[in-house]
Amino acid sequence: MIHNLRRAVRIPSARRHGVDLSHPARSPLGNSVVNCVVYVDGVRQTSHCPAREAIERVRESGDGFVWIGLHEPTEEEFSGIAEIFGLHPLAVEDAVQGHQRPKLERYNDTLFTVLKTVTYVEHDRLTATSEVVDTGEIMVFTGPDFVITVRHGGHGSLGPLRESLESMPGHLAKGPSAVLHAVADHVVDDYLAVISAVQDDIDAVESEVFSDHRGRGVDAGRIYQLKRELLQLKHAVLPLDRPVQLLAEQPTQLVDADIRKYFRNVADHLARANEHVTACDELLNSILEANIAQVSMAQNEDMRKISAWVAIIAVPTMVFGVYGMNFDYMPELRWTFGYPLVLGVVAVACFLMYRGFRRNGWL
Repeated sequence: MIHNLRRAVRIPSARRHGVDLSHPARSPLGNSVVNCVVYVDGVRQTSHCPAREAIERVRESGDGFVWIGLHEPTEEEFSGIAEIFGLHPLAVEDAVQGHQRPKLERYNDTLFTVLKTVTYVEHDRLTATSEVVDTGEIMVFTGPDFVITVRHGGHGSLGPLRESLESMPGHLAKGPSAVLHAVADHVVDDYLAVISAVQDDIDAVESEVFSDHRGRGVDAGRIYQLKRELLQLKHAVLPLDRPVQLLAEQPTQLVDADIRKYFRNVADHLARANEHVTACDELLNSILEANIAQVSMAQNEDMRKISAWVAIIAVPTMVFGVYGMNFDYMPELRWTFGYPLVLGVVAVACFLMYRGFRRNGWL
């Protein structure tokens, strides 16, 4: 069933759920409301209705729950939702401002969960400025008879997830905690997919580093860029471990006992994601060290070559410098073959030094 929640489906438009975002006046809570739907026994009851009317209908009947989806609401837009559902001001402030660390907090009879969403940014070739990982956020308010999802960022649409849940009314009938589980499972599965894509980039860089026969290494900026992007991924994955463990292990009336079992599966996937992120980080460190070692070896090789040529050139420089002092009494100065002899001695000395350096691998 977990995999069924992830199957690819067409993203529903806001109009399909009864919200026409092109006419702000039609939505009393502003354009941030993507949809507001009542579910009874896991079955959708309305296409769209005002939030106050929806929660009053649920509480009068004593059955079902309301799922409200919002995208980047302003403080003014979210204040109406907060008033209707009695949300805590601190949680409301976090939900509006965004940029929060993954966490799980309880305010009276409401759970407030923050999850970081990630997506892989496609690129033809990794450069020192390539964006590899883009992050966003999903905040989830879970109450006894309502669930409110607040999304920040241009990715992570929950439309396909809603359709998947609606195709499984038995699971959705578990209540708001079923939605919280589905969102967490969706986010964590995205972690694994993004990590796999980043791993491909790391493998490509590793291949270039160790297949560089010139020993000059690759652009270190590309490796550092991967480490920076991987750091964003770590900030999304690592802090989520504790909240998911609490949802899986700590009994609470706000999370159905059967749903806690599914959170254990999410915790297992998250543990795998944590292990993969840590492994990728360690691998990047090894690649960076290998690249630096290659560059250092190449520089040492260059210095040896330069030193060898300097030593060879020093021989004629010294000899010609002595004979250039124009003294009257110099060895073989008046001899007919003195000039060719000096040139010959210099040539033989340079050749012997060149041969010695070549034999020792300096040239």
